[in-house]
Amino acid sequence: MLKKIFTFLFLATIISTVAVSPFVSKASTYHTRAVSVAKSNLGVKYVWGGMSPRGFDCSGLVKYSYGKEGKVLPRTAASMFTEGKRVSNLAVGDLMFFADNKAERPTHVAMYMGNGKMIQAATSHGVSIASISNVYWKPRYVGAKRI
Repeated sequence: MLKKIFTFLFLATIISTVAVSPFVSKASTYHTRAVSVAKSNLGVKYVWGGMSPRGFDCSGLVKYSYGKEGKVLPRTAASMFTEGKRVSNLAVGDLMFFADNKAERPTHVAMYMGNGKMIQAATSHGVSIASISNVYWKPRYVGAKRI
């Protein structure tokens, strides 16, 4: 009798995991996986127009990282800003947009990593992690989008 109960519980666990996981894991983790792709490129040099591990610019890093997870994004920060849903509460993988003048179209994009950090391809440091409170970036922030 105990063996039948154990077998039943084991099978129920497997079935519930298989039945639920395709819906939960794909939808909830591609953002996290895109951030992981970006993190795997830490230290790659900045190259204007770069879209590969040989060199990235800001939108090239984001496009590449999300592309590895099956999400197709436009090429530039300004055109990426037209995609997704505008958000005020940041979650891992949200795209953060910056401009030199708040009235301008975004000229820089980064990915939110959580814990007040973002990953970006910056001209001065290549693919690097920065605080969202950074004195350079904070005043240039124009909004975030969730893809």
